[in-house]
Amino acid sequence: MKIFWFIPTHGDSRYLGSAEGARVIDHNYLKQVAQAADSLGYEGVLIPTGRSCEDPWVVASSLLPVTTRLKFLVAVRPGLHQPALAARMAATFDRLSGGRLLINLVTGGDQAELEGDGVYLDHAARYEQSAEFIRIWREILTRSHEGKSFDFQGKHLSVKGAKLLYPPLQNPHPPVYFGGSSPAAHDLAAEQVETYLTWGEPPAEVAKKVADVRARAAKLNRTVQFGIRLHVIVRETEAEAWAAADALISRLDDKTVATAQSAFAKMDSEGQRRMAALHSGGIKRTRADLEISPNLWAGVGLARSGAGTALVGNPQQVAARIQEYAALGLDTFVLSGYPHLEEAYRFAELVFPLLPLELQGKLSGGSLFGPLGEVVANVGAPNVNAVTTAQTAQPEGATA
Repeated sequence: MKIFWFIPTHGDSRYLGSAEGARVIDHNYLKQVAQAADSLGYEGVLIPTGRSCEDPWVVASSLLPVTTRLKFLVAVRPGLHQPALAARMAATFDRLSGGRLLINLVTGGDQAELEGDGVYLDHAARYEQSAEFIRIWREILTRSHEGKSFDFQGKHLSVKGAKLLYPPLQNPHPPVYFGGSSPAAHDLAAEQVETYLTWGEPPAEVAKKVADVRARAAKLNRTVQFGIRLHVIVRETEAEAWAAADALISRLDDKTVATAQSAFAKMDSEGQRRMAALHSGGIKRTRADLEISPNLWAGVGLARSGAGTALVGNPQQVAARIQEYAALGLDTFVLSGYPHLEEAYRFAELVFPLLPLELQGKLSGGSLFGPLGEVVANVGAPNVNAVTTAQTAQPEGATA
């Protein structure tokens, strides 16, 4: 099982839809989040793309020298770069980072944003272009290890004699992650990517998507790994977790929600449509209205596009839900929480001990928890055994 965190280059706050509690998103803050993920044992961090975000390549490059082993899942959108240039960028980053690059292929679904970036393609054409893009990208990188060139004539993209003189450290190329809910997206995942990512839908719906992509890949004699993108709200007790969820959306008003939902409705994305359907427009915002599956809450999607659900509960409940998804065949969990710095620590400290993670070699201090803690009354260290017991005990009345 691999747990990723998220670099909030689009902003961070204690509350959704409000300037109250907002963080200054500068390099110092992004560095703190990355270093927290690096020292706590997260596998890597997702760095998003889009006009609402800082550029992912520049951000990832700036965080390389301040981290030691953290992997960077860098979002790449076909249409903004030619595949040969994207391959060169990936190879350089991979070499200079010591093999710490992963690629998140993002087709895009916001027509206004796409056109603002000069991409005038409908849904079907975008997936055709994405398929051609990633094929060229993969072939250039793969052939670079043997000094070979590549020719390709496609409907949207073509190259002749494409060649990369400096191959990536990872062979044949950095792994590709990709998410999408349409049949075209499932075909692309089955044909060309290493890991298919889904947004946080209820387990039964995720199981259907996994089965479909797996079946399509099997017809091509390929195997695909699976992962999920979720927010997390975990506290020591269930009541505290749900109170935190309520607080996160407590500054939202009807106008803000309506404006966000109107914008989402115009997007040409099957995944976004499925996210929006989970909360029915946010007319009602109680736990009963937004808990769409045990401990799965659709409140984030009231104001945020993309990943719109969160796992909410005490550590045992959240760990149980993650294991439920893992039982469906998912081994990658790309998580986030508001604010991202504090929640990176909170999730690692409360939930990591309950999951089957291999943290050896990933923790800066060799252990998730310090050996002593703060000295008590200038006399001695706290009771280590009591702390360990508290971390693994099932709270009274907690349910999985």
